[in-house]
Amino acid sequence: SLPEPLRRRLGSFSRTVFTDSRRSGPQYPGHRPDSEIVSSLPLQMSLYFNVYYFPFWWLSTVVMLYQKYPVLSDYKFILVTIMILASLIEVIRLYLGYMGNLMEKVPELAGFWLLSLLQLPIILFLLFNESLKIQPLERAVNIIFALFLTFQVIAAFVTLKRMVNKLATHFRLNEFQQLEECPVPDFYRP
Repeated sequence: SLPEPLRRRLGSFSRTVFTDSRRSGPQYPGHRPDSEIVSSLPLQMSLYFNVYYFPFWWLSTVVMLYQKYPVLSDYKFILVTIMILASLIEVIRLYLGYMGNLMEKVPELAGFWLLSLLQLPIILFLLFNESLKIQPLERAVNIIFALFLTFQVIAAFVTLKRMVNKLATHFRLNEFQQLEECPVPDFYRP
């Protein structure tokens, strides 16, 4: 057991550092600091709608690519490659987003965030490159997709930050608990 003065100092330190001073008590009975849910509802809603929007985006983009393929000169290979790459990235990205957000897994959510950062320039290229002979339907579906991506990049960053802070706090609390459970060697006692 720790000496009483050290125990009081550590207790005071942990209450000062790890408690939210804006809260006066538990939010609900039985509330524990490590049971706080940090997954993001807005991010999850955005992912949910994106899962249903993606097939529509893919189908309309493929139809538009098929329709304008004969008139494209230099961009045929590039557009087919972008279409395949964007489709693969999107499937993986949505899976990682669901897993990372719902299960509060930092590596999966970080992978989702990085893939979103990779997907955004691809969609912006499809949206703003006038050499691609952009059709009105293409522009509309790419604007909506770019809005999804922009929102998800911001929401995932905020959620990641909260998850990492929660994990760091949980890690520090476990360290203090282990310190409290360890017996102090005799040469440290007064």
